[in-house]
Amino acid sequence: MKKWTLIFGLLTPVLAISQPKIPKYEIFEIKMKAAVQGNPFLDVDLQALFFQNNGKDTIRIRGFYDGDNTFVLRFMPLKEGVWQYHTSSNIKTLNGRKGSLVCIPPLPNRHGPVYVCDTFHFCHADGTPFYPVGTTCYQWVFQGNPEQTLKTLVTSPFNKIRMCVFPKVYGEYISNEPSLYPFEGSREKGFDFSRPNPAYFRFFERYIDSLKRLGIEADVIVFHPYDNGRWGISQMPAQARIHYLKYLVARLSSFPNVWWSLANEFEFLGFTRDEWEEIFLTLVREDPYHHLRSIHNAILWYDVSKPYITHLSVQGTDFFHIQQWRFAYHKPVIIDEFVYEGDLPNDWGNLPPEEVVHRCWTIYTRGGYFTHGETYDNPEKVLWWSKGGKLYGQSPRRIAFLKTLMEEAPRGIIPHYSGFNKETYLKKEGEYYLFYYGITQQKEAILYLPENVSFVIEVIDAWNMTREQLPGTYSGTASVPLPGRSYMAVRAKKKE
Repeated sequence: MKKWTLIFGLLTPVLAISQPKIPKYEIFEIKMKAAVQGNPFLDVDLQALFFQNNGKDTIRIRGFYDGDNTFVLRFMPLKEGVWQYHTSSNIKTLNGRKGSLVCIPPLPNRHGPVYVCDTFHFCHADGTPFYPVGTTCYQWVFQGNPEQTLKTLVTSPFNKIRMCVFPKVYGEYISNEPSLYPFEGSREKGFDFSRPNPAYFRFFERYIDSLKRLGIEADVIVFHPYDNGRWGISQMPAQARIHYLKYLVARLSSFPNVWWSLANEFEFLGFTRDEWEEIFLTLVREDPYHHLRSIHNAILWYDVSKPYITHLSVQGTDFFHIQQWRFAYHKPVIIDEFVYEGDLPNDWGNLPPEEVVHRCWTIYTRGGYFTHGETYDNPEKVLWWSKGGKLYGQSPRRIAFLKTLMEEAPRGIIPHYSGFNKETYLKKEGEYYLFYYGITQQKEAILYLPENVSFVIEVIDAWNMTREQLPGTYSGTASVPLPGRSYMAVRAKKKE
């Protein structure tokens, strides 16, 4: 993992070397040695205050124990210039460390964390738009072949991946033991939830960093219910959850490509409303960079109007209400699970690729974003949705085609939302229109464009991935010939 690291020895009082130069949005790491009695994960409080402009800009971060008498602080500078810092701790050898660094311009194609912008959309910290085109690989790091998954991702269109911190059991599709365990102990003797396994989290971070280098956001699923009693992790006590969450945030919040998904199918975990509230509020307090926060449903919905939830992460196929959810919550909507492309007997894993592509287009033209998943039986018996590996489906390259259109659209487009709410089209009035006709097989589309503006029109085949620009320009009521088959779209752009 690429970091800029400073190491304090047991007896080093202050940093006595020149200021390190850290690119904006990269990780500056301080390592300090201290021999501690008791439980170093719980008994040591280590923090650091980073500040610039005479204290006008400050970021307070929490340190963590990384094993072998080593304590670590990680800082991601969001502004260029000189940053100073000093540490505070209840351990004398960790307290009062001081130093500084110089934040220099970011590396090429590094745009910083993703945040909500323009109410319903996403942008990086530097203002670069981000269009979520996600996929799902729940346990590709510890129960799959992570290097193979990375190779597959390199040639995929996906820029976000939903992934679990903890190991998972889900029938025959994912039942192997993980390569490491997240806490000290064993399956036979039980795990000590007060003592995380640093090697486990270092391995996890290695692949978050690999995703960063590919330009992929890690939508980190903090809790999930798919333990089936094998490890007891989903049944850890409430206070242990908070300790784990603080440890996780201390380790991962300095990665620019982290999102927080507090749970997958949260209601199956059985946490009380107050326990969830404490978890969310702890995350808000502990994450100095305020990464995106969501929670994924099975059937019931969490109260997504809560201010600590930045966007909706929805499981379901009720795309008809996307515009309504936008209007009600004033937040971006991501349909993170809408059934997967595959051939399993399970009703959640056997969509044909045409339907997956159709659903992606429908979600997008209703004003939402989407996340792909794949569940094809294959010779290796490794399903992409469960453990990553290889993709076998036909939807990814067609999703790539849609992604190109998403990136070409102007900022400020909105879905049409009428009382009938039948329409699936996006518009920036007087400038841009994208109409999607779904499974219909009409031979003509009637567009109602502004009378006094000239538009160039393209006929788009979402399945065959073709774009045909029609001759001339169009204004007012326009008749556009279509081939009489499904999955067609029409785009009208103001003539420059």
